[in-house]
Amino acid sequence: MRPRRSPGLHAMRFRYQQFCPLAKAAEVLGERWTILIVHELLLGTRRYRDFQRALTRLSPSLLTKRLNQLVDFGLVTRTTAPGQPHPEYELTAAGLELRPIVKGLSRWGMKWARGQMRDDELDVHLLMHDYTRRIDTKHLPAGRTILAFVFPGLPKYGHWWIVIDGPKERELCVHNPGGTPDLLFRTDVRTLTEIWAGDTELAAARKCGRLQLTGDPKLIRSLPRWFRHCSLAHIRPAAKPLRV
Repeated sequence: MRPRRSPGLHAMRFRYQQFCPLAKAAEVLGERWTILIVHELLLGTRRYRDFQRALTRLSPSLLTKRLNQLVDFGLVTRTTAPGQPHPEYELTAAGLELRPIVKGLSRWGMKWARGQMRDDELDVHLLMHDYTRRIDTKHLPAGRTILAFVFPGLPKYGHWWIVIDGPKERELCVHNPGGTPDLLFRTDVRTLTEIWAGDTELAAARKCGRLQLTGDPKLIRSLPRWFRHCSLAHIRPAAKPLRV
């Protein structure tokens, strides 16, 4: 059964009722989760299930509503290829013009709005999803590579696997895919998030015991080249960030 369509533009939750271009833009992009969905589209996310994997704290009903709104606005197209059961979403020309805006907001947030990460912001699903797509396979050996992650402090989702098979094929698993891992990471979510954000160096995390690596010595030596952190990790938080 196909999800029900949202009523469209007339059911928008808020309007500023001003002719100001900034106000009109905020009416389109200011709803909760909308800008994050646009960000995922800019990163190449196309399928509904992949939005769910990247935005795990967004409910399916609200995800459907926001995607429908973006289609109604003309920022996104929804197409279903012949023989495929599920549609794919893609930004229109208007949506693609948001790239420098979204990137600028991200850079601003990294500097001014991030500060110290709270415990309730440490989302292991988002973290593992982003590491999966950030891995640089050019520096990995040919063939299949299995990376295993153990987070002993998590009561749920304490084990993850990333299976890489060639330059483009990669899969994130919460169940053992079989086979002996080529490299095992044993750490906690905060440590790996700090490495992702550029707040903690890999070598420093290993030296103090917050990150333990077991497996192929060649993979361990080359880790900084292929286990890439956030694309904005070079931007450091301001000395006095905003009180968010």
